[in-house]
Formats: sequence, structure tokens, C-alpha cells
Amino acid sequence: MLLFILNLAGAAALLLWSVRIIRTGVQRAFKSELRSWLRQSSSNPPLAAGTGVLAAIVLQSSTAVAVLATNFASKGTLTVTVGLAIFLGADLGSAIVTQILLVRAAWLVPTLLLVGVTLFLKGGKSKTRQMGRIVIGLALVLVSLDMIRAATDPIRDSAAIAPLAGYLAHDLFSAFVVGALLAWAMHSSVAAVLMFVTFVAQGLLPVEAAMAMVLGANLGGSFIPFTLTLGAKASARIIVVGNLLLRGGGALLALLLLVNGALPLEVLGGSGARQAINLHLVYNLSVLLLGLVLIKPVTRFLDGIIADPISDQAVAVERISALDESALEVPERALACASREVLRIGETIEAMLSPVMELYAGWDEAIANNVNANEANVNAMHFETKLYLAKLHQNKLSKEDAGASMELSSVAINLESAGDVISKNLLRMAQKISDKGLQFSPEGWKELCDFHDRVLSNVQLSLNVLMTNSVDSARQLVEEKEAVRDVEQKLQRRHLERLRKGASDSIETSNIHQETLRAMKQINTAVSMVAYSILVDTGELLQSRLTEQNEEHG
Repeated sequence: MLLFILNLAGAAALLLWSVRIIRTGVQRAFKSELRSWLRQSSSNPPLAAGTGVLAAIVLQSSTAVAVLATNFASKGTLTVTVGLAIFLGADLGSAIVTQILLVRAAWLVPTLLLVGVTLFLKGGKSKTRQMGRIVIGLALVLVSLDMIRAATDPIRDSAAIAPLAGYLAHDLFSAFVVGALLAWAMHSSVAAVLMFVTFVAQGLLPVEAAMAMVLGANLGGSFIPFTLTLGAKASARIIVVGNLLLRGGGALLALLLLVNGALPLEVLGGSGARQAINLHLVYNLSVLLLGLVLIKPVTRFLDGIIADPISDQAVAVERISALDESALEVPERALACASREVLRIGETIEAMLSPVMELYAGWDEAIANNVNANEANVNAMHFETKLYLAKLHQNKLSKEDAGASMELSSVAINLESAGDVISKNLLRMAQKISDKGLQFSPEGWKELCDFHDRVLSNVQLSLNVLMTNSVDSARQLVEEKEAVRDVEQKLQRRHLERLRKGASDSIETSNIHQETLRAMKQINTAVSMVAYSILVDTGELLQSRLTEQNEEHG
């Protein structure tokens, strides 16, 4: 029995890890494209739902799509109705993923592993390597499902299984709760449903119990983003709670139909496993179609009862520095304190950059004042960090600690310069747009929004690099810096082409458009510098190249 539990737990762990590998590969390779794709689907809910379906299929996770959608809604880029439509579409997309991942063919796993490993090891570009990661993840999902089948095969006829299976078959509410708890604990309804269906195929679960667990997994899956957004803005929580009501509440109604024998199981497939997996697909399709009808009344209802959390400004507290003077006698502690403070500078830069396009679309004095207040904080933190590290150097430091101190000081300088660009350049141009009543061409506005989103994504990636010192993430950040430079040049050429065609709105906003692109490229370069010292240490970047990059930034 112990061996069975160990094998099953290992197979479940591999399944979870495999799904995560796929999601990580997609996010690293196509994160900017996905964010742009989701934002551009804001024209109508049905289109947004279709986008959600495709995004969830690519990301292998409706929760990942939900996080992106709620982030956009928090920034005002998406309406809550469109955000909820994306989320409901993502639920259907994750159900389609389970259908895809149940495909079985003897040649598929070795082929996927061969292709994936080749792409990952031999790929010259980050996207190629991440494509390899995705393919490897798909292969490992299939391996994990085979492991579950192999682990459960010896106990199919065990005397201990029959009573448990019989209990779940006669108490579908308990099966429903177990399914919900497992999906929530695994943080993946895809992985949970795949495991339940595999149990049915192995004869370990009666089909009725498996169906109740699949419905429970839908409730548990809708709770995952709910717990992740408890402190978010009202717009984000409306989307998540709306999905919980429609998908989770619908699961309870479907369970009642199942208990009363009102579900036409025979039309769902010829085998128990096929019926369970098809129920998952049909259920999420039904929720999506019904949700598109109910989406406006649901969001209106939730808008009346869900309020924004108390504003940070309303409960303003004095900024507490991470720079502990008593730690200066212990260089390791002092460097850790300085690292925390530099990370806070980076987080403040992210908060400053995030609402810029919102200000371009419509000037808001409160948001602008908040950006300026953040800039003052950045300047103060940078100055204090510089003095703190200077005091640290008065002690006798090892060569390694001295180098780490210099790197932190350099990162702080670059981040502070990014803050200057936001407050002195981008904020000034946003106010100019408002004062003169200027408007970008539709193509120009889309380009600026996409470029801003890409740079903001790289700011977030740079914070990850700063926290983890991950070589892989540092490599990705440097590659993104080169990509941003190429994209900026391409967008400048497109803008000039519109000018040659005499587009009046392009002419009126020409200087602002070009300056905005240059400013965002400067910000991207500044935040990317955090990666160079890591790659120099690993030998992946020559010191001469780093000097070249510093000169370019300067």
C-alpha cells in the first residue's frame, strides 16, 4: 500500500510539474504577445471569450489567463464584462486542454521528447528553447498519466477499493467536495480532471463519482483565482467573483441534476472515462454560453456590492527603509538590506510606469500626483542606498562583497534614471496631450500600448532577476532588451511611413509618438542592466560587451 501511495503521489507530482513547465515556457516565449492579444480583444464579449479559449489552450491554465485579465481590468485597460468573458472562455479552453492531453499513441512520447530536448539544447534563441520546454512538458504530461495508470493497475481488484468506490458512488456530494478540494490543493483543475478520468479508465472510480469529482474540480478551480485576488481592486475581484458564481454555482446545479439522474450520460460517450471528460467539456461550454447572456446583469450586481480596498493614500504610513545601520558590521546582512531596498526601488518604478498609457488616454491629476510622489520616493531611496553602500565600503570588504556592493549601486542608479524618464518625459508628454486635445491615430495608439505593455513586462522580469539571480531569466531579459530595440526601430519606421501618407492625426502627435517610443526604450535599457552582471559571472557575456551596454545607456 505504501508503494502504491508513493507511486501515485510521484505521478501526480510529475503531472503538476509538467503542466507548470508548459505554462512557464509559454509565458517566457510569448508573454508580451499574449498580453497584447488579450488587451486587443476588448471590443466585445464574444470575441473576448474566443480569445480566452485560445489563451487558455496555449497557457494550459485558465488561472494564468485570469491573472492577466484581472491585471488589465485593474489598470482600466479592460472592462469587467470583457474581462469576465475572457475568463469564462479560458475555463472552456482549459477543458479543451484536458481533451488534448488524453491523446495516447506509443510513438508520441519519444517523439515529443526528442524534438523538445533538441530544441531546448540546440536552440540559439530564447523562444526556440522555450518551445522545446513546452514540447518536453507535453511529453511529461503523457508520461505522468501513464505512471498513474501503472500505479493504479495492481489495485484495481483490491478488496479495499470496492467499499471506497461504492461510498463515493452513493454519496455524490462527498465526491463533489473531494474533487473541489483536490483541484484547489493542486492549484490546477486540468491536472485534477486528468487524474479523475484516469482513475475511471482504470476502474478505480464509478463513472457517477468521477463526474461529481469533475464538477467539484470546476468549483475548486474557480476558487484558485479568488484566493489570489482578495486584496485586488474591485474591477479585478468582480471578474473573479463573477466567474466563481457562474462556474462554481453552475457546478452545484449540475451536481443536483446528476444526483437526480437528469443528465443524459449516454450521449456523452461510450465509456465511463469518455463520459467524464466530455461532461467537463460540455459543462464549461454551457457555462460560457449562459454566461455571455448573464454577464451584464452579473457584473452590475457585483459592482453594487464589491468596493475597492481602502486607498493607500487614505492610510498613508511613513516609508520604512530596509537599510539597517546596525547590519553594516556584517557585510552579508548589509548587502541583503541593500538588495531589499533596491528591489523596492524597482517595484516603485513598476508602479510609476503602469498607469502611463492611462494618463495618455485621459489626464488624471490624482494619478499624476501619485507618479510624482513615487518619483520623490525613488530619489530618496536611491540617495539613501548610495550612502549606505558608501558606509559599507568603509569596512574591510572581501573582493566578492565589494563587487556585489558596486553591482547594487549600479542597479540603483539605472532604476533611478528610469524613474526620471517616467516623471520628466512621459508625464510631461501625457499632460501635453491633454492640454492640446491631441489624439493618436488608431494604428499609432495600438503600437504605443503594445510597446508600453512589453516594456512593463520586462520591468517585472527584471524584478524577478533581481530577486532570484536566475541565469535563465537574466538571459531572457537581455534577449528582450535586444528585441525591444529592434521593435522600437520598426515602430519608428512605421510612424514615418504614416507621415509620408499624410495622416493628419499622425502629423499632430508625431513628436510625442517618437519621443514616447524612445523614452520607453530608455526605461527598458535601464531595467535590463540588472541582468548583465549575472551573465558576466557565468561567462555568457564578455566584460567588453557590458562596458559597451553601459556606454549605450549613458
